[in-house]
Amino acid sequence: MTVVEFFGCSFLAFGPPVAMFALTIAHDPIRIIILIAASFFWLVSLLLSSTVWLAFHPVTSKVTFGLICSVFIQEGFRYLMYKVLRKTESGLQEVTDIVRIADYRHILSYASGLGFGIISGAFSLVNILADSVGPATVGLKAASDIFMLISAAQSLAMILLHTFWSVIFFNACDVKNYYHIGYVVASHLFVSCMTLLNASGLYAVTLLISYTMVCITGAIAFQVAGGTVASFRKFLTCK
Repeated sequence: MTVVEFFGCSFLAFGPPVAMFALTIAHDPIRIIILIAASFFWLVSLLLSSTVWLAFHPVTSKVTFGLICSVFIQEGFRYLMYKVLRKTESGLQEVTDIVRIADYRHILSYASGLGFGIISGAFSLVNILADSVGPATVGLKAASDIFMLISAAQSLAMILLHTFWSVIFFNACDVKNYYHIGYVVASHLFVSCMTLLNASGLYAVTLLISYTMVCITGAIAFQVAGGTVASFRKFLTCK
């Protein structure tokens, strides 16, 4: 039963992202490179967040402090990734078949966001998945028996949010839309802080908020990437 739980939670959290990677990233080496680079940037942000936590841990042991610092550090590295991409556009133009790399920017920001999200989801869930294989770990330490399922669903939400956030953030930096930049940072902080409610067993509230933000953020990302109601209808009708 524990093996079934392991695969179920793994497919829930990483099934859609892996499908997104296979269908939209895997066929293009430039997108793969950007995804891997973004994953590396997120790992560096995690290292820096851990360093800050260790430095201030003797002063405050509250999880909230570390979480807030981590969010701002991650957004700082998202901006750094944006600057790196824009600085290397001329080089990317030389090694790609794309006519104009500037028309390809939303795809690059999508690949970057997916890299951020996948590595973030992997690190948030890997220890839980390792424990799920047993023996008999459903309801860790007498907690809810749906804890692992909720964790997997939350990880999926964060992966999707990171993907959408990067699309919005990169476009906002290009057009100097500070409202969208503020939205990305504020929504990232909001969703992350809401996960603290899980400590009180309010899983339904956390997931409802997270997936509501996924829908809102996805709609904004779709709009800034050039999507319209007409194009969405064509997508649904396969025209």
